[in-house]
Amino acid sequence: MNLFCKKLSIPFKQKKVLKIISGLNTLDINKIVRLVKAAELSGATYIDIAANTQIVKHLKQFTDLPICVSSIDPIELYNCISVGADLVEIGNFDIFYKTYPTFSISTILSLVKETCCLVRNKDICVTIPHNLSLHDQIYLAQKLEEVGINILQTEDFYNKDLSHNLKDDYMLYSSYLASLTLSSTYALTKYVSIPIITSSKMNSLSSSIAINCGASGIGISSNVYKHSTVYDMSLYIDEIIHSIDKQVNSYKVQKLSLLINQYNNILVDQPIY
Repeated sequence: MNLFCKKLSIPFKQKKVLKIISGLNTLDINKIVRLVKAAELSGATYIDIAANTQIVKHLKQFTDLPICVSSIDPIELYNCISVGADLVEIGNFDIFYKTYPTFSISTILSLVKETCCLVRNKDICVTIPHNLSLHDQIYLAQKLEEVGINILQTEDFYNKDLSHNLKDDYMLYSSYLASLTLSSTYALTKYVSIPIITSSKMNSLSSSIAINCGASGIGISSNVYKHSTVYDMSLYIDEIIHSIDKQVNSYKVQKLSLLINQYNNILVDQPIY
């Protein structure tokens, strides 16, 4: 594993990465600054923001945390690198799914090809769309590894009605929220050596499980925003960091494995052609 951003090398090797995501639809600079301050207080690894040059310039004035910018527009990514962003991500597709219901393999590879031509000597992360079958996710991940992508990120979707019925059981609720992103993480680690960030609705329980599924790190966003002050945000981030560091007892791993099997009918040991 070779990363251009040296500040990320050790955390990724130790599989202790925590990425704080502001979200592509968050352009309120005050809201982003509060999030960054909380990330700094807790010792998060890096931050992920919308690809906006003005925001990048502002954050560079006061934070030493590596800044990742996310977009599906290679030009936006290039512009942000030119003003000081440390790495880029093609992903965090959540806000696009209403407009673009599916992101095909060919679409992702086309965006990657253009981005690689524009952004050189910088780390590039790509989100694997959750709407692809597990087989196609593995195929895409292998193609991305071939072209030199440095980091992958998995994602999930959220069924509000179904998840509401599970809230009384924290273990089951946490596992349900992250079931697809955890399944993707576990499968992808069997076929590629690129470090993987597990993201989407992650909490303190699912974060520790993700590391045991092979993730090199966790991406969190919405759960941090549920806290109103920088101090409370920082406390929540501390909880995630502690969760990543600690060992998950065998009971939790065994129970999660059963849950994952309910959501996937594909054997990860199946040959990929």
